[in-house]
Amino acid sequence: MAHTRIRTFNTKDTYPEQKLDNDLCQAVVTRGGRTIYLRGQCPQDLDTANTIESHDPVDQTHKVMQNIKQLIEECGGTMEHLVKVVIYLTDVRHREAVYRTMGEYIKGVHPVSTGLVVSALARPEWLVEIDGTAVIPDDDTAIIRGDGATIIPD
Repeated sequence: MAHTRIRTFNTKDTYPEQKLDNDLCQAVVTRGGRTIYLRGQCPQDLDTANTIESHDPVDQTHKVMQNIKQLIEECGGTMEHLVKVVIYLTDVRHREAVYRTMGEYIKGVHPVSTGLVVSALARPEWLVEIDGTAVIPDDDTAIIRGDGATIIPD
């Protein structure tokens, strides 16, 4: 793993009633590297800006996460470099579906996460928007954990 993840956990333990399976953590430590700040991603095609046809939160979240993955890769990184996501939902009832779908893309990554329910997004048909931050470490960057251990990324 490129960064140190502090207090990793899985949402199936913290929210057992919601049938979630997301790998998250309480904090991420990075050192050096290049930071990627992603614009909030919506269920749109990155090339055409066309919104996908579906009004299903699962389909919309797949498109949002595909966009995040594609943008990180275009910047020279991988999903393991993702350190933070912020999820915006227009309906709390979509939370489980959105988080389960997002979890497929962050398995083993453990970013920090914040979720918000908002009254609306930029277009009324959008149900979810996710923004993210990724850090691509320098090749020779060592990471010092809170317990003093030094980690040298591969």
